Amino acid sequence: MSEKILVAEMLGKKLYRDGDLAIKEFEEGYSKADILNEALNQARVEETDLNIPKIHAVQVADGKWSISMDYIEGVTLNKLMHEHPEKEDEYLNMFVDLQRTVLSKRVPMLNKLKDKMQGSISMANLDATTRYDLHMRLDALPKHLNLCHGDFHPCNIIIAADGTPYIIDWSHATQGNSSADVARTYLSFYLDGKEVLAEKYLDLYCKKSDTAKQYVQKWIPIVAASRLTKAKKEEDQFLRRWIGVVDYQ
Repeated sequence: MSEKILVAEMLGKKLYRDGDLAIKEFEEGYSKADILNEALNQARVEETDLNIPKIHAVQVADGKWSISMDYIEGVTLNKLMHEHPEKEDEYLNMFVDLQRTVLSKRVPMLNKLKDKMQGSISMANLDATTRYDLHMRLDALPKHLNLCHGDFHPCNIIIAADGTPYIIDWSHATQGNSSADVARTYLSFYLDGKEVLAEKYLDLYCKKSDTAKQYVQKWIPIVAASRLTKAKKEEDQFLRRWIGVVDYQ
């Protein structure tokens, strides 16, 4: 019988390896609805041809819920980019191509991105005028039904030994507008202090997808506001600065 090995520790959860399984264990009191929604999201995305870990069980023991899934042996794309800066362009191309593949999929049973964002904006600690403006701007943007990962970042891409990229962490998956997902990735790079990479990423994505950069930029204040409710203290000021950009050019 294999022994559980702690692989990573995150806010409210721990990730263990148990043989061929990865077990994400949640702290006691963690929202049951969020846990079950995460498992359901991932199970629904499994029905596409994307390379993702397959879920094997959702269970509770000693008051703690856990999700068991395939353990993917490999190295994150984030680590590869850090260790091989000379290959940054190669890795960024791979990253953008992979994101475009994700965004080309349809998973009709997922929650709608716009509904999730409207709810997050309503709960954000912003004045009523700002919230109203953001609600109106979000409502005016086109409604699409692309598969959106919700946190597409090199940390969530694992490159297996044979070079196959696997996408992990589908807890924020929704169906919606591709450019919203791109705006979130762009902000994530900025939050990591990688401003140059953020701009390079956005330019490359827009070139490869033939998307107007200004169109993605319209989503940035909205995405920033929707992230505000769960932002870390050190992220709050950064996100508020982007929310204040009414017509970012």
